[in-house]
Amino acid sequence: MLDGLDPEQREVATALHGPVCVLAGAGTGKTRAITHRIAYGVRAGILQPSSVLAVTFTNRAAGEMRGRLRQLGAAGVQARTFHSAALRQLQYFWPRAVGGELPRLVERKVQLVAEAAARGRIRLDRNELRDVTGEIEWAKVTQTVPEDYPAVVAKSGREVPRDPAEIAGIYGTYEQLKRDRGVIDFEDVLLLTVGVLQDRHDIADQVRRQYQHFVVDEYQDVSPLQQRLLELWLGDRDSLCVVGDAGQTIYSFTGATPDHLLGFRTRHPHATVVKLVRDYRSTPQVVHLANGLMGQARGRAAEHRLELVSQRGPGPEPVHAEFADEPAEAEGIARRIRELMTPRDQGGEGVPASEIAVLYRINAQSEIYEQALADHGIPYQLRGAERFFERPEVREAGVALRGAARAGGNDALLEDAAALPDQVRAVLGTKGWTPEPPAGSGAVRDRWESLAALVRLAEQLSAARSAAGAETTTLGDFVAELDERANAQHAPTVEGVTLASLHAAKGLEWDAVFLAGLTEGIMPITYAKTDEQIEEERRLLYVGVTRARVHLSLSWALSRAPGGRAGRRPSRFLQGLGGSAATGGTGGKGGVERGGGAKRRRRGPIRCRVCGRTLTDAGEIKMMRCEDCPSDLDEALYERLREWRMEQAEQLGQPAYCVFTDKTLMAIAEAVPVDESQLVTIAGVGRRKLDRFGADVLALCAGEEPGRDLPDAGPDDGLADPVGGSADE
Repeated sequence: MLDGLDPEQREVATALHGPVCVLAGAGTGKTRAITHRIAYGVRAGILQPSSVLAVTFTNRAAGEMRGRLRQLGAAGVQARTFHSAALRQLQYFWPRAVGGELPRLVERKVQLVAEAAARGRIRLDRNELRDVTGEIEWAKVTQTVPEDYPAVVAKSGREVPRDPAEIAGIYGTYEQLKRDRGVIDFEDVLLLTVGVLQDRHDIADQVRRQYQHFVVDEYQDVSPLQQRLLELWLGDRDSLCVVGDAGQTIYSFTGATPDHLLGFRTRHPHATVVKLVRDYRSTPQVVHLANGLMGQARGRAAEHRLELVSQRGPGPEPVHAEFADEPAEAEGIARRIRELMTPRDQGGEGVPASEIAVLYRINAQSEIYEQALADHGIPYQLRGAERFFERPEVREAGVALRGAARAGGNDALLEDAAALPDQVRAVLGTKGWTPEPPAGSGAVRDRWESLAALVRLAEQLSAARSAAGAETTTLGDFVAELDERANAQHAPTVEGVTLASLHAAKGLEWDAVFLAGLTEGIMPITYAKTDEQIEEERRLLYVGVTRARVHLSLSWALSRAPGGRAGRRPSRFLQGLGGSAATGGTGGKGGVERGGGAKRRRRGPIRCRVCGRTLTDAGEIKMMRCEDCPSDLDEALYERLREWRMEQAEQLGQPAYCVFTDKTLMAIAEAVPVDESQLVTIAGVGRRKLDRFGADVLALCAGEEPGRDLPDAGPDDGLADPVGGSADE
């Protein structure tokens, strides 16, 4: 049972008596250590499986723990979330403690909160409703009653979405509505279990006879209410093992606090304390950067930071990449992902798409990376968020914009708005967009960020069309652009690159991680004001860094849009980490790579081969002509190319656009190249695809049947166009 454990993990596994505190850094094998500890105790006859309760914070983590325990021969151990364990006990003891059946559990409390607000004549839109609901949840897990809420908020300096007195009123009415209807919510499960165990000593004794040994994972994330429940489970015993890392505390907005972890030795002076610092996940280069980031931390959690020691072989240095603007940053990341996905025998790293992640601070940042990956034909999946164009606020905005576009000059909103960006601002102003962002975080801020992204897109489209010589860009043009972008992201669902917020990435890991948008105002986020809030932002970035096994990229953009003022500054957290952004170094170990517009400027403008206009749309660039310019498309050849592409895609197990996009096929069918030198000049072909598909394509163009068999390729072969897909996909 102890074979294969390192000395510190073995110390954890054999510490079966008395309180034990395991301080476990990222990637140090904490789950392995604690599951082996439980299984070793069972095998040694010290622990009875049915007497052990292991608790964690997510169903996924609890399921993983149960699976490992089964493999180790400790299948009878209970591994549950706090809520699951409490609900099970509450359902069992309720008839005896209170009488009758346990009240019905309300899975979604939003409707009751809305009714409570309406009774107080307070109007909440959908996003405010989510935020106020979140505040009620926070108040309950911190054991704050409605009448104390305003004072507690003022003392804590917490940013709140509404006036604290209003929220307290809604909170009080919400609790009354639940009582009137005989229902309970998720937080009540913990509160009522605590109440039963406090008031009924006979029930508490029965629970303690059943569970005599406790293990708590992710202990830095416990709330005061969860800590109180744990204390009641324990009673006067000390058979407890807790595992955590104060450096990964990133959920304080939900009531989580590392105080219980950091104060464990004060409460248990004779506790066994073991530190796990051998990092089996990340290379020495990634670990060095992570240690440097936390070495600058301040505060109580920083005083207990863990200095990780990589156990892996060396890897590439982390890349610090600076770009001229956000689109250039997204384009640069997509290009680098394509390089990583390229098979080793073709000069790449052979990293599967599913082992690559792009992480950002807020979900509203996803749109530009969704678009860049779609343009490159790189499959992706969003984690912990809806796709940008599927978000309710974006859908609502699209409906409003289409209506205004149809009304044209008859829309009163647009009377004083001549330019496209002003028109979009006017329409979105009716949906909650304002020139200045709302204070604080939460759903209201997320909604604003999504609408602000649409405003920025209007600005970019207007500027690009103006630079190309267009007299005006209409609202109809903008709606068409939105439709094209939305369509480009509706490719078949496949395993792909993960796009996720830093919060949603907790507990996960990938071979390659791109930390994007690392500028002041985003990381740390602009509403992080206090020293404590700033330090939590640092810990959030640390969590992002430690998700990477081998490849790590940290990037930022100096301006929001192409041609904009380069007034942004890289995150303060990057200073001192190798070739720091503050020094503006280039190249070399830990240096700053320069990316962005320079490469495109050297290429020069791409002009329509029919009318000569400068092209900016990716699809038009592929065809080398404007969308509405006359086409000499060979329709029969185009259909033959489409049929051939479908066959290749089926053999590869890839979406069709990963062979060639429709726009690339149209360009081929218009140009009808006769040799490789002509074929390779078509945007979207490139040398690699020329080598792989050139003979077949040229045969089709010559009216012949393609005769070369496709080489074997796996699902991660990565054949997408280097210039990328467009709206037709």
